[in-house]
Amino acid sequence: MIGHLNGRLIEKNPTELIVECAGVGYEVKISLNTFSALGSEESVKIFTKLVVREDAHILYGFASKEEREMFNHLVSVSGIGPNTAMIMLSSMVPDEIAHAIQSEDVRTIQGIKGIGTKTAQRVIIDLKDKMLKMVFSSENIFNQNNTNRFDALTALVSLGFDKKSAEKAIDKIATGDETVEKLIKEALKIL
Repeated sequence: MIGHLNGRLIEKNPTELIVECAGVGYEVKISLNTFSALGSEESVKIFTKLVVREDAHILYGFASKEEREMFNHLVSVSGIGPNTAMIMLSSMVPDEIAHAIQSEDVRTIQGIKGIGTKTAQRVIIDLKDKMLKMVFSSENIFNQNNTNRFDALTALVSLGFDKKSAEKAIDKIATGDETVEKLIKEALKIL
């Protein structure tokens, strides 16, 4: 329906935007990740998904196609509506959600507000095959050291350690401000 909006940013807050396109102001619901990614530029391009309900037409906006694609996958799961999907996308970036699904990390998904054990398991069962086929390139804008975690994990796997064991070791020590070298050294002590 409405694939994207390219216009002038009129109003911006953590949960919604108003984007003016050809004299019409569109109200767009957004995630915190999109809010942070937009910055303070006046001209914006937002990828969108129109959700039509019995009582409303709601436009959801995303800073990247990957985030919109993850939203579409999440709402396809029984028990996950658009608002829950936006909460998930506000809590984690698409590549983190995909990684949690691929590694069958129920605890991480369950840690998101509004997601219980059964829903987390359903997300994993329904989306695991789809996530294996997808490649996400977005960064965690709230924690730039997520790249350090990923680099450390890649190094440990290339050294021959099991990926799940390496992830658990890094999770035990990662606080968000470690260097790649420190993560690897501490993880090696645990492994």
